[in-house]
Amino acid sequence: MTNPEARTRGRKMRDAMKLSPILFALAVSIALGAMSAPARAQAAGDDVLSRDAVLRDRDIPDLGNPQGDMTIVEYFDYQCPYCKKAAPELAQVAKEDGKVRIVLKDWPIFGPQSAYAAKMALAAKFQNKYEDAHDALIAAKTKLTEAGVDDLLAKAGVDVARATADRDAHGREIDALLARNDAQARAFGFQGTPAFIIGTFRVPGSLNAAGFKQAISDARKAAASK
Repeated sequence: MTNPEARTRGRKMRDAMKLSPILFALAVSIALGAMSAPARAQAAGDDVLSRDAVLRDRDIPDLGNPQGDMTIVEYFDYQCPYCKKAAPELAQVAKEDGKVRIVLKDWPIFGPQSAYAAKMALAAKFQNKYEDAHDALIAAKTKLTEAGVDDLLAKAGVDVARATADRDAHGREIDALLARNDAQARAFGFQGTPAFIIGTFRVPGSLNAAGFKQAISDARKAAASK
């Protein structure tokens, strides 16, 4: 027979799992259009915070299902341990769901090595290797260096010499993209990585698979109710 104390602990754990997405996502979420004027003023112009700029930046490749009914935007840093932990969880949830579109926004806040990694990954898109570059860098187990980034990219099938040339040739474009990402993240009040926009909800902090699923469900309900 099951121990009554064990049953109680199990029930409390299940209740906590039900409550945590609400506390973690909904209690701190705000609609994109409900940002205060001072917060918006921190960005480099209102267009940076428009729905299209946040959800559909043309310079960032779509991952997941490009035609999905739910968009998840993540502001991340390749050296952020919580980003690394959340990455496979989000990827698995998106795969199982089948209707999730993912927009990954580099926000290199951990120093020059993070900026180097971000720029090289973004440059890899010009050879259709962005997803390969991202997966290789986000899965790195050691602290990144420029040589280490190049090695990880090469092993992922990226032509590093071409990526370097593309990074330089498209430097202003890449810098502008990173500036937009930074302006958005700061205007949304994010304090660090990872941080997410799920549908029209703001989620500052990491989520596990259960949290992603609940947030996606809540965002879909919110969209359907409008």
